[in-house]
Amino acid sequence: MTDGSGSTGIVREIGVNTWVWTSPLTTQHLGDLADRARRFGFGLLELPVENPDDWDPATAAEVLAGSGMGARIVGAMGPGRDLIDPLYRADTQDYLRHCVDVALAVGSPTVAGPFTAATGRVWRMDAGERGRVVETLLEALRPVADYAAERSVTLAVEPLNRYETSIINTVDQALEALDPLLDRGIGLALDSYHLNIEERPPAAAIRAAGDHCKVVQVCGNDRGPVGGDHTDWDAFFDALDDIAYAGPLTVESFTADNDTIAVAASIWRPLAPSQDELARASAEFLTDHQRRRASGADGDSGKGGDSVADGAFGTDGDSADWAAKRTAKEQQ
Repeated sequence: MTDGSGSTGIVREIGVNTWVWTSPLTTQHLGDLADRARRFGFGLLELPVENPDDWDPATAAEVLAGSGMGARIVGAMGPGRDLIDPLYRADTQDYLRHCVDVALAVGSPTVAGPFTAATGRVWRMDAGERGRVVETLLEALRPVADYAAERSVTLAVEPLNRYETSIINTVDQALEALDPLLDRGIGLALDSYHLNIEERPPAAAIRAAGDHCKVVQVCGNDRGPVGGDHTDWDAFFDALDDIAYAGPLTVESFTADNDTIAVAASIWRPLAPSQDELARASAEFLTDHQRRRASGADGDSGKGGDSVADGAFGTDGDSADWAAKRTAKEQQ
């Protein structure tokens, strides 16, 4: 989208989820991670609430204020958190209310997450069962949405890919299922990783979400650094511009060095030379890419990223050899 002056795009603040480095986040981690994120060029931290007592919201607010950082809150729908299963529903509602309270304490206008069932819980449903599940979801979400809306916080529900949930995989499914609660304490959180798997194309899904899109998370198509991957980032940003999304872009990836989130997200290998490098390269790409768009500068900044991320990681002999063999194979 251009304005006639050659410039294109909104320059958005960038943030990073602490899952890039650690899980679970604790109070002791806050100072180091805030300083590290600021050093790499991020303006806010995305703080996961895995367990209510892992970190202290008042301390977090103080640390972030001292570092000049903002905050966004995300929930974690691990085992035992489920709005569909009656065994866990009440506890999950209490957990989400706690997340809203944490958001208030640190100044986050949103709480994002896949607020349906436990991540990784998948099963086949016919149309009748799906309809009943959606009714159950709405019934369970409504009082929590009211609680959030009364406090000017939005629960941003995230569609997940088919391997992580059976309930809401696409933006269209989310819009249909959540329609009675949208703008009544409920919005959408869009993650480039899940969009890449489920949407044809992701940009159309972003436009369909429109002003219901309250949170945007980004990473490479492999959960690695933003940029240098096969994502069409120009199309992605064009769509965000078209819906006038001016909120932050937060990098969500994970370290393979833990026993919980890494398993839930299927992180079986390092996604960058180091977690610091994953964060640094992502910040550099997002900053450079947005500045190029805003200035109308030409350059290879679209599909596959640009030279910032490519230069950060380079190519070695093994990678070049593999690429040559793949090209030869495809031409046979």
